[in-house]
Formats: sequence, C-alpha cells, structure tokens
Amino acid sequence: MNKTSQWNSVLTFILAMIGLTIGIGNIWRFSYVLYSNGGGSFFIPYVIATVIMGIPFLILEYGLGFSVKESFSKLMHDICPEFEIIAWVLVLLVFVVVIYYMSILGWDLVYLLNSFNFGWGSDPASFFMNNVGGSSNLANSTTLIIPTLVGTLVLWGIFWLVSIRGVDEGIGKLSNILIPLLFGIMIFIFAYSFTLPGSGLGVKTLLTPNWALIFDVNIWIAAFGQIIFSLSIGQAMVYTYASYLPKNSKLVDEVLLVVIANSLYEIFVAIGVFSILGYMSLTSSIPMNELISEGTGLIFVVFPQIFNEMGFMGHILAPLLFISILFAGLTSSFALFEPLLSSMCDKFGWDRRKGVTILVIVACLCTVVYSTGISSYLVGIVDKFVNNFAILILICVQAIIFGWFYEIEKVVPYLNEFSTFKVGKKWGFIIKYVLPILLIGIWVFGLAGLFNGANLLEMIVDVIITFVVVVLSVIFTKINSSSST
Repeated sequence: MNKTSQWNSVLTFILAMIGLTIGIGNIWRFSYVLYSNGGGSFFIPYVIATVIMGIPFLILEYGLGFSVKESFSKLMHDICPEFEIIAWVLVLLVFVVVIYYMSILGWDLVYLLNSFNFGWGSDPASFFMNNVGGSSNLANSTTLIIPTLVGTLVLWGIFWLVSIRGVDEGIGKLSNILIPLLFGIMIFIFAYSFTLPGSGLGVKTLLTPNWALIFDVNIWIAAFGQIIFSLSIGQAMVYTYASYLPKNSKLVDEVLLVVIANSLYEIFVAIGVFSILGYMSLTSSIPMNELISEGTGLIFVVFPQIFNEMGFMGHILAPLLFISILFAGLTSSFALFEPLLSSMCDKFGWDRRKGVTILVIVACLCTVVYSTGISSYLVGIVDKFVNNFAILILICVQAIIFGWFYEIEKVVPYLNEFSTFKVGKKWGFIIKYVLPILLIGIWVFGLAGLFNGANLLEMIVDVIITFVVVVLSVIFTKINSSSST
C-alpha cells in the first residue's frame, strides 16, 4: 500500500498531471501530425479519438489508482499472479523512455546555454551534429559528446534533488511553479508569433482542411496514436500519480480538465509553430513544405535558423523556447520515472530516497550511451521500438486485463462519488469491447511501421532492449513471489 506519498491538494495533482501530459512531444510532434494528416479535417478523428479512447482510458487509470493505492506491479499481481510480469515489463520500458527523454533535455540545455549569443552559428544543423546529437555514422559511436553528457548529468542531478523530496514537497511544488510559467512563456512566444509577417500563411498552411483524407484509415490511426502519445495513457504514470490522490477527489472532472488543457495547449502551440514557419518562409523565400519537419529537426535546426533571422527578438524568443521545452520535459520526466520507482520501493521495502538514488545512478550510467556520436540516431531507434511496438502492445493487454479480468464495476463508485460528470454502463462497454479492438488495430499498424525497412543495428538494439527488460521482469517477478510466501 502507498501510505506515505500523497498530493496535499487536488490543484497540485492537476498541475502535476498537466505536466505529465504536456511534454516536448506537444511542441515538436503535434504540429507535424496535424499538418500531414489533413490539416483542419484532422480535428474530426482527433476529437473522436479523445472521446472514445483518451478520456475513457484515463478515467479507468484514475479510478484504479485512486481506489487501489498500490504500485502497478502489486495491482497486476493481485488481479492474477501471472500478470505481474506484464507490469514489470511495462514500468521498465517506461524507465527506458525516461533515460533517453532526459538525454533530449540534455540537448535542450546545451541549446539553452547557447541561445543567448546564438552559439550554434550560421549552420545549426552542423552544430547539432558535431556538438549535441551526433549523426547516424557508426564510425562516431566511440566518440563522446561532452556537452551532451555534462548537460544530461546536470539535469539528472537536479532531478534527484527534486524527486527525493517526495511527491508533494518535490514534484508537486515544482509543478506548481513550472506549469504556470510554461503556459505563460508559450503564450508570450506564440502571441508574438501571430504578429509576424507571414504568420497568416503558416496558419493557413496548417489548418486548411483536406477533406479527401477523412476517409483514409491512416489518418484515423494517426489520430488515435496521437492521443495515446499525448495523454500518456496505459503507461502506469497516470495510475501511479492517481494513487497519491487525497480523499474527496472529483476524478472524472479532473480527467476532463487535464484532457482539455492538454488539447488546447498542443493546438495553440501548433498554430504558433506554423506562424513562425510562415514568417521564415516569407522572409527567406523558402517554400513552407521545405521548412516543415518534426522532432529534433524542427526544434534544433529549423528554429535556430529562424531565430538567426529575427535579430533582437530572436535573442529573447530563443532562450524562452528552450526554457519552455526544459520545463515541459522535466515535469514529464518525473511522471515517467515514478511507476518503476513505486514498484521497486513496494517490492524491496526501500524508502523513496534510496529508490530514487539507485535508479538515478542506473540512468546516469545509461546516459553515457546516449552521449556518443550517434546519440540522436540511437534515440530515434529506441523511441520507435518502445512507443510503436513494445508499450503499445502492453496497453492493448491492459485494456483486455482490466476489461475482462478485473471487475471495473468496483471502480465506478469511487469515480462517481464526488464527480459532477458520472460514468456507467456506456463507459464499461467502451473499456471491455471498444478499446481492446481499437488498440490492437493501432498496434498492428505500428508493428508494420517498425519492421518496414529496419536495418541490422535497429534490430540488434530492439533485441537487446527486449532481452534486458524481459530478464529483469522475470527476476523481479520471482523475487516478489518468493518474498510474499
């Protein structure tokens, strides 16, 4: 039972949950997904995916975490001892995510420090390759990129100092500061972007609907995939945070508030991103389609090029952008870290300080791998495998387990007791029938994308991750079984 950790207020929990859902992906991923999947017409599958998958699954995780108040591994063991290994696989994979996620934040810290004087020079692409993220050239795999290594280790040190203070004193208080600041900074950046010449071109490019694509199954898969990615459903993070909730919580209301905040944020940011890209297109005469990219290319190459063109305002906007990415990333990292921490402390009887220290040391050792000359290439391989295949199939399995092996009716009274909005049989039907079918379908598409054109190195990395995670999961499950007898 989780008796020691608890949010001191619902507001702190909501801000932490918003921090969980709003990550760097909202800044660099959603705008590209929206643009490449029909523009304005994408909002139809996006809203439907939110309503029939995102909200119901989040409600389930809130209800389970709040009512059970145990680690995720303990919950799965209680449902069926054979299911415990599934929990360990999931929380270990989420830990894999936080390790490379913090490495990306290490890149961001390097850019933040260079943003005041545009230290990336006139060629941000070369700066990124040589000083931050490396390239796909395997000959550079034995070279350490010192700025990335130092930056990431510094962030892990800050992470440790905050996390050992506990859920409320550490993560909660930091979220109370960072989330309002994050919203304020992003509002300033993108409110200014709307005043730039060419911003209208960017917004029009983003939002012009392509109604012909509305009947393309890939657009719908993209919408449901975006909701899984954006709301972090089924990754034990929401469940773990909800297990720290105090009594008298309006669970369903809080789900709706977090979902609305997350959606408004990523839509607003997408419009702002394309406003800035429109400005760049107008001033440089580069076609919009040549500027549009996702991920590291957008944040670490395209945006520095734009800031170079802006002059004085670029020196203001650049630090603010990289600070906002840092804030968004840190609040998400705490959530990614928490499921494994909770499960390990529950299993071995560690206090929080010991658990955080051990896991941070492990993460710091792994950080060295992501600080080599092929850092960004490795991050791309691991991210694709973990999110498109491994975690996705485990979310499918959870939907089946919770729908068919767990009496979710037991959760309904907790969900409805204080909530303004109630759930009932329709919600139960979605959990039992709709979600498993949808999630399995999305996983099949993700599986096809994963192995389509994968090279030898990618396959080797995928096998290593699978082997390590499965072996550790078996060991932890056996230890737990022997200790509980």
